[in-house]
Amino acid sequence: MPSLEERLDKAERMMKTPSFRQNKGLGNEVGYYIFDYPAEQELVVRERIEYLKAKNAKSTDGFELVVFDLYDIVIDILEQEGFMEQCFQFEKNKGMAHIVKAVGNLLQIDNDAGMIVQYIQERTPEEAVIFLTGIGKCYPLLRSHKILNNLHQVIDRVPVVMFYPGKYDGQELVLFSEIKDDNYYRAFRLVD
Repeated sequence: MPSLEERLDKAERMMKTPSFRQNKGLGNEVGYYIFDYPAEQELVVRERIEYLKAKNAKSTDGFELVVFDLYDIVIDILEQEGFMEQCFQFEKNKGMAHIVKAVGNLLQIDNDAGMIVQYIQERTPEEAVIFLTGIGKCYPLLRSHKILNNLHQVIDRVPVVMFYPGKYDGQELVLFSEIKDDNYYRAFRLVD
């Protein structure tokens, strides 16, 4: 079984191939990919993503690497909407289940025109590769399958790679290798 470093190296090589960036997966499906990894290796993955972003140059690579940390997006939106203090109070008084519902309603999590999808769509240039990070930091506010389903409806011109701290077998997402998310069939494992 290849090491995480070997898998990250292979992912970097794949991403630079024109066929990957033409955004067609197997069977001409839209190019949505999941790079799963052990959650305890989160810092290694973050460092590699930062390295890839720093060395990316559209003029030589032919694409812009755009990294979206879903947690940062959620916090940005909550702050812009003036909802952060309310969230703290709501969680304190009503509990986490209520805050998850309230934030989900505000962000329109179940809608392909939701705030997170719009945020990503508005900030993605024409020739890009999208990296989605931070899904582990967002639990239980966001579920990866909902984000992917909603993005899949509106972003089909560039490849999307979700970095997933857990396991993905091509059908089932298991966050932190312990929490069953939901089944998701539209993404391919980026590398084995």
